[in-house]
Amino acid sequence: MNFLSPERLWRRADVLSRPSPVPAVPGAYGWWFDRLPARIDISGCRQVDGLTLLYTGISPKEPPRNGRPASRGQLRQRIATHYAGNAEGSTLRKTLGCLLAEELGIQLRRVGSGSRRTFVNGEHQLSQWMAEHAYVSFIAHERPWELERRLIEELDLPLNLDGNSRNAFHSVLTRIRKEAVATANALPVAPNPGTGGG
Repeated sequence: MNFLSPERLWRRADVLSRPSPVPAVPGAYGWWFDRLPARIDISGCRQVDGLTLLYTGISPKEPPRNGRPASRGQLRQRIATHYAGNAEGSTLRKTLGCLLAEELGIQLRRVGSGSRRTFVNGEHQLSQWMAEHAYVSFIAHERPWELERRLIEELDLPLNLDGNSRNAFHSVLTRIRKEAVATANALPVAPNPGTGGG
């Protein structure tokens, strides 16, 4: 599987360039880091050239079984959202921001109507950290949800939460994210800056 032993890993500037090297097709992706966002035991993680695979994701999600239309998601849009969106639209950004909050001086806050949570202007600091330390690999796959289940079962992926409760970091990450959400809920709604981490 070439995204686990990739010939090349892509940086933020690559992904957001035009034309983008990321295809607009269904598939799976892996996030590799040259610096850890927290104290994490990575002894069981996949590593390549000094980079550690901490998270995997897919686009689109598995089609709903209730008859609702399937997502039209694809790799190019999803990976760009992780690199340049905000915590409301990216589980990875929310996780990284919660882990790096003290270091980056950012805080999860409610914005807009109060039902959405982002790092407000801190999304820019988070994007900069990702530009410096986060790399992505990807693979096209027509039914990526089937691949995702296998990856989470077989790999040590500390930053994945769904279906990954066996991971040693799962309880720590769950607690940190819950505490960040609870703090955000207790604070006044912040003005929405109207931008993500672009």
